[in-house]
Amino acid sequence: MLLVGILFIIFLVMGMPVAFAIGVAGMAFFLQHPELPFTITVQLPISQTQNFAMLAVPLFIFAGNLMNSSGITKRLMKLSSVLTGHMHGGLAQVSVVLSSFMGGVSGSAIADASMEARVLGPDMIKRGYSRGYTANVISWTALITATIPPGVGIILYGTVGEVSIGRLFASGILVGLLMMIALMFTVWLTSTRRGYGAEREKASAKEVFSALGESIWALMFPILLLVGIRSGIFTPSEVGAFACVYAIIVGTVVYHELNFEIIAKTLGDTVIDVGAIMFIIALSGIFGYGIPLENIPALLTSTILSISQSKYIVMLIILLFLVILGMFMDGSVVILLFTPIFLPLAKAVGIDPVHFGILFCTIITMGNMTPPVGLAMYAVCQVLNISINDYVREMWAFLITIMIMVGILMFFPQLVLLLPNLLFG
Repeated sequence: MLLVGILFIIFLVMGMPVAFAIGVAGMAFFLQHPELPFTITVQLPISQTQNFAMLAVPLFIFAGNLMNSSGITKRLMKLSSVLTGHMHGGLAQVSVVLSSFMGGVSGSAIADASMEARVLGPDMIKRGYSRGYTANVISWTALITATIPPGVGIILYGTVGEVSIGRLFASGILVGLLMMIALMFTVWLTSTRRGYGAEREKASAKEVFSALGESIWALMFPILLLVGIRSGIFTPSEVGAFACVYAIIVGTVVYHELNFEIIAKTLGDTVIDVGAIMFIIALSGIFGYGIPLENIPALLTSTILSISQSKYIVMLIILLFLVILGMFMDGSVVILLFTPIFLPLAKAVGIDPVHFGILFCTIITMGNMTPPVGLAMYAVCQVLNISINDYVREMWAFLITIMIMVGILMFFPQLVLLLPNLLFG
């Protein structure tokens, strides 16, 4: 497996697409073991996708695209402005709250960052926000979007690690809200020091309730997902299908902004999004086949436990390793390849799989906001025509905030597990 890992890194450095790098490097394992039938390399990509639980991924992606096309996004932006536009750094605060609301809509940090860069970015720059600060606010707040259900990374982790997706969703809601509070405080502190003022006067109660009423269908979405799973009405895959139907009903009957043409276009966009992710998932079956055969989880467990048997030290070592991985690899790839390796180690030292999963996905997603290959970072900088140097200079307050947040969640697991324990026992 060492050769496989080296080849994978070489292929990535050469610029080979991630899916092909995974598949070709994985096939090297079979060339090392001629006793294994080579026909398995054809069967594995097929069997990897023949997983009913994995059906949740394309369904939630389609549901998120439908919600975006149904007019929900602009109503959530209005609500965000009404709630926080009067605070210091008004537009930046709108970005934080909008990302929190978008967690129940898109589930993708990159998609949220790209959208907000187009919608909020130009106005923030016109109002005097520095370009680097603007890019960082928009990209880092998108981390909340990936945490609040239905985050695609959380679904992948739960499916690959066989961890309750319902408990992960419940945990993601509370952690996402805590992350929102932490980033709102950071924006308030930095905006006050920089002199970034309010966007508007404080809204009246009537205006708040009016905006809340327009957005209630989107705000109910993650709650309905949890209720559906907790009550046993839906499995995680079935609740993804429900999400698609819910989005179509809201867009056509409530907001009257969805029609057959828009739905067809949304379906076409979804096929492209899903194709890219599922291709990576399929070929990861070849790469991951040799991990249990080579006894990698047990070897890694014994190596790290020889350093320390404290669950906090073990988790710190894993998270530091994931920080490095997240800086250079796509988050979906890291979750698919390293969940089977690190989750058994976390269980061995007594770390709850839900607690570990939320921290795992948060750290991995954070790689989208940091150099050298942060996809959300590049998306925002490209849309707003901002240099990476300007971005990095303004990044540190947000990076420190998230690292402190992860540290608190690591040492106080009850914050992560409070809502799952209340709902699921």
